[in-house]
Amino acid sequence: MGPRNRERRAEAVQSTNDSSALSKSSLAARGYVQDAFAALLVPGAARRAPLIHRGYYVRARAVRHCVRAFLGWACTSPGAPPAQILSLGAGSDSLYFRLKAAGSLAGAAVWEVDFPEVARRKAERIAETPELCALTGSFQRVNPASALYFESVDYHILGLDLRQLQRLDEALVAAGLQAASPTLLLAEAVLTYLEPDSAGALIAWAAQRFPNALFVVYEQMRPQDAFGQFMLQHFRQLNSPLHGLDRFPDVEAQRCRFLQAGWTACSAVDMNEFYRSFLPAEERRRMENLEPFDEFEEWHLKCAHYFILAASRGDTLSQALVFSSSEAFPRVNPASPSGVFPASVITSDSQGPTLKRYGHASVLLSPDTIVSAGGFGEQEGQHCRVTKFHLLSRDCDFEWKSSQIYSNRTGVQWDGRLYHTMTRLSDTQVLVLGGRLSPMSSALEVLQLHFCKSKHNSTEDLNVTVTKTDAKEGFTLSCWRHSTTEVSYQNQKYLFVYGGRSVIEPVLSDWHFLHVGSMAWVRIPVEGKAPEARHSHSACSWQGGALIAGGLGTSEKPLNSVLFLRPVSCGFFWESIDIQPTITPRYSHTAHVLNGKLLLVGGVWIHSSSVPGVTVVNLTTGLSSEYQIDTTCVPWPLMLHNHTSTLLPEEQKLLLLGGGGNCFSFGTYFNPHTVALDLSSLSVEQKELDS
Repeated sequence: MGPRNRERRAEAVQSTNDSSALSKSSLAARGYVQDAFAALLVPGAARRAPLIHRGYYVRARAVRHCVRAFLGWACTSPGAPPAQILSLGAGSDSLYFRLKAAGSLAGAAVWEVDFPEVARRKAERIAETPELCALTGSFQRVNPASALYFESVDYHILGLDLRQLQRLDEALVAAGLQAASPTLLLAEAVLTYLEPDSAGALIAWAAQRFPNALFVVYEQMRPQDAFGQFMLQHFRQLNSPLHGLDRFPDVEAQRCRFLQAGWTACSAVDMNEFYRSFLPAEERRRMENLEPFDEFEEWHLKCAHYFILAASRGDTLSQALVFSSSEAFPRVNPASPSGVFPASVITSDSQGPTLKRYGHASVLLSPDTIVSAGGFGEQEGQHCRVTKFHLLSRDCDFEWKSSQIYSNRTGVQWDGRLYHTMTRLSDTQVLVLGGRLSPMSSALEVLQLHFCKSKHNSTEDLNVTVTKTDAKEGFTLSCWRHSTTEVSYQNQKYLFVYGGRSVIEPVLSDWHFLHVGSMAWVRIPVEGKAPEARHSHSACSWQGGALIAGGLGTSEKPLNSVLFLRPVSCGFFWESIDIQPTITPRYSHTAHVLNGKLLLVGGVWIHSSSVPGVTVVNLTTGLSSEYQIDTTCVPWPLMLHNHTSTLLPEEQKLLLLGGGGNCFSFGTYFNPHTVALDLSSLSVEQKELDS
């Protein structure tokens, strides 16, 4: 790489500090953390989205956990030299001021290192802000030629390139850093911006330089899956690509990296495990109630792609902090795959407008027609709540084609809801239940969609009319992320509406029965132990009842239970299905029953480092098996959450429609193509068993 390219790359990396600083300021303003100094260190202000707040919150809490553990040991050890904190790539972070204001430094001192321009701006900002100067005490602005931009008794800011280790070492010595003192090194989202060899040299230098130290790292990992690929693409577009993730893709590889570089002990956890195991339940509840929130998939996926690591040198300090696996967060790794389902693209841009949306609903209107409605997606070059209906239809040559249609201009218009359900009532009618307009606004009205063909008599020329339906008995359904399943009772057809969440309740355990013929909410006796509340679960019809699988439960905990609402003479009965081996807790998946087997498709799980494919449960024996999805012939990445799926049993195929999400600060992703999974191997296996 030439000097100019290196300079541009450095500028791009520096710009990530500005964005991060604004996010930290917004984080404090919304009450996620107590930080009176974040806004003083960065010009301007920005209101970040709740998903960004959560991501920076868990980062802040993880680093605080490590800093407190270090200071708790270093500042209370009899006879130990004064502790030191060396923050690498510190940017506009307010750590020094927070510790000083809280009285937590107790004789310790802080050194910060970043690019010269970043160091200069921070030094100027402190010097012109009385509230900050009051904490630093008397200071001097040293000649930048010495790399020291700001110096007080216990606070030093240096402008250096971390790749120039000899100069870094000399400048730190000149600034008073003592190699023999207990030292905490912090690197928050820093090492991945360095080339792997430079990062490795920095890690080894620190191990050799500080015999009694703790090195804390927070950064990205897991580049192989769909979310990881989108994350990498985001940073490439910013001209600040992430390095080394292919060589150190997970926490175990990172542990080995530090141990081999000379660190005595090392432990690391991803941010899902940190959040569940190292934060008190009361604190999690406080954070979860700060803002309306409904982006659980991206929250958990972001946390799965970042880790916190603590590597130590020195026998005593090695005991100061250990991230060990907790019983509160058991790992549930799925069994080795039993097979593979090949995937193929069935629609492309040349076959009509693609279904780029998530949080929508789809229904098989006829064997050759699938209608999708609602969700968040692309429409006329904008990201918005989608008002167009998407039609996937098959012509006489069995080729699938896409088209989009609006509702009739007269009468009721589609309201742009998300996370609703759609149920086919006939070849021309679909019932829409629930959904939301925002996390603070439920879609209360029950809608019916009426489809009719135009004079051309082609499925591509369907017209749709939206009408409101007043379900009788005065009940108003105000939930989303629920399920609607067709069940049978006394030879009558009912829709069983279960679970979900609402503006008032973060997770619901309610269920309701809607009599299809009269469109009246009715009461039907249900016995047995009621399942725990959940949303974003799957539900499908089976033997006149409903199979409920997975979901997100109370305290935003993924579930792995599979329950059957079984028809009995007096109503229905809840029973739990025992599955072996136990399935990994998951949510935001879809489900179907094919030849006595329950198929759980995609979704999000946080207790495993692998990616959900298709879990197959034999409903007769209770045995489960895992199937990978072969995406060789599918443009990557393919995110299987917030999607819908349609089973074509006669063809042994499963169509995957839409999916994706707002992926943290990396942007919004939509699966661009409709994908078909070939399930024929299941039939082959069944025939072999039968023979």
